[in-house]
Amino acid sequence: MMKTNTEHCPEVGSGAVREEVRRIAQAAKAASGALAQTSAEERDAALGAMAAALRAHAADIIAANAEDVAAAREAGTRMSLIDRLMLDEARIEAMAAALEDLAVLPDPLGRVQEARTLDSGIELTRVSVPLGVVAVVYEARPNVTADAAGICLKSGNAAVLRGGSMAAASNEAVARVLADAAEAAGMPQGCIGLVAFTDRAAADELMQLHGVVDVLIPRGGAGLIRRCVENSKVPVIETGTGNCHVYVHESADLAKARSIVLNAKCRRFGVCNAAETLLVDAGVAEAFLPGVMADLRERDVVLHADERALALAAASGVEAVPAVEEDWATEYLAPELAVRVVDGVDEAIEHVNRYSTKHSEAVVAEDEAVCEAFLARVDAAAVYANASTAFTDGAQFGLGAEIGISTQKLHARGPFALDALTSYKYVLRGSGQVRA
Repeated sequence: MMKTNTEHCPEVGSGAVREEVRRIAQAAKAASGALAQTSAEERDAALGAMAAALRAHAADIIAANAEDVAAAREAGTRMSLIDRLMLDEARIEAMAAALEDLAVLPDPLGRVQEARTLDSGIELTRVSVPLGVVAVVYEARPNVTADAAGICLKSGNAAVLRGGSMAAASNEAVARVLADAAEAAGMPQGCIGLVAFTDRAAADELMQLHGVVDVLIPRGGAGLIRRCVENSKVPVIETGTGNCHVYVHESADLAKARSIVLNAKCRRFGVCNAAETLLVDAGVAEAFLPGVMADLRERDVVLHADERALALAAASGVEAVPAVEEDWATEYLAPELAVRVVDGVDEAIEHVNRYSTKHSEAVVAEDEAVCEAFLARVDAAAVYANASTAFTDGAQFGLGAEIGISTQKLHARGPFALDALTSYKYVLRGSGQVRA
C-alpha cells in the first residue's frame, strides 16, 4: 500500500531525501521483474480497476486538489497555470476514461519484430520487452500522474513519479488511489511509486540512480528539462517546451485561417501545443490581421507585434505592444501572442526553424506547393497544413494517453506512449550449434 506523506515521509534533509527516493526506486526495481511477466489480460484488468477507483474516490481527489488550487491562488499563480492544475469531476472522468482507452489498445509486449533463420541454423526472433523502471519528473498537472502510471503499467514498466510542489496534494491522492487499485488487482507491490518530496534534491537523486532507474522522463518547463538533460546519469527521453507557430500564407482561406489561429492560441493557453507566434504574409496582412487581432484582444490576449503588425493594429484601433527579440523565442503558456508580418514562405520557414522548439508548427495555405514546402522543410515533431496545432496529443493521434511530447530525434519523437516505453531483445533457439 502506498503511504501518505504524514504516514511515511521523514523530515526533509539531504540524507532523508536520498534514502526515501532510493527506497521507492528500489521497490520499483523489485516490482519490475514480476510486472514484466504479467499477461496483457492481467494488466488490462488492473487498468480497469484503476479507472474505477478514480471514479469512486473522485470527491477525495477533488478535495485534495482544492488545497493545491487555494495555495496557488494565494501565491498569485497566473490563471493559465491554475487551469492546468485544477481537477473537477469531468477531468477525473477523462483521466479514468484514458486508462480504459489504454486497456483496449494492443499489448505492446511480446511483439515479434523480426524472425529469421541464421546461417548457423539458429532461429532468431526480436521481441518487444519493457524498459524496466521509468521515472517521470513533472510539474503542475495532476492528470500526468494517472497518464504516466497507466502507460507504464500497460507497457509492463514500474513507475516512479515525482510531481511538482504546486500539485503535491493532488498527486499524492491520485497516486495512492491508483497504487492501491493496481495492487488489489494483482499487480506487484511497488509498481507505482510516488516520491512525495517536491524539492529539487528528490529529482536530483532520481537522476543519479543509474542501474536502478532505466529511463527518466522530464515533463514540464524549460528549466526542469534542461536540468535533467544536463545532470542525469540515467538516460533521458526529452519532452520539449512548445514555442509553436501558425503561418498564414497569402493564398490562405482567411476564414479558415481565423478559425485555426483562434483555436491554436485560445483553446487552452497553458498547454504546450498552444500557438505562441502568428506569422502572416505581407500580401494578406492588411486584410487578415486587424480582424484576427481584434478577435484575440476580445479574448484578452496580449499582442506583441512587430513594426508592420503594430502599424496595422494602431490603424484599426487594436491594442498591441511592440515585440522585442525575446518574444520570438518565448513559450508564454498564457494569453499572450507574438505577431510578425513576413515576406513569403521562405522567410516564414526561416523564422520558424530559428525560434521553434521543434514541437508543433502549422501553415494555412490553399497553395499546395507552399504547404508541401512547409511540411518538408520545417524541423519539428509535428507539422500541419490547414489544421490547428492543438491536435498534437497522444489521444488525438490514436496512441491513447501519452506520457509526453518528445522534441528529440532519438528513440521517440512527438506524442509518445506505449511503444516508446518498450525496448527489444533477441531470442535465439538452437539445436546444439557451436561457433568455430
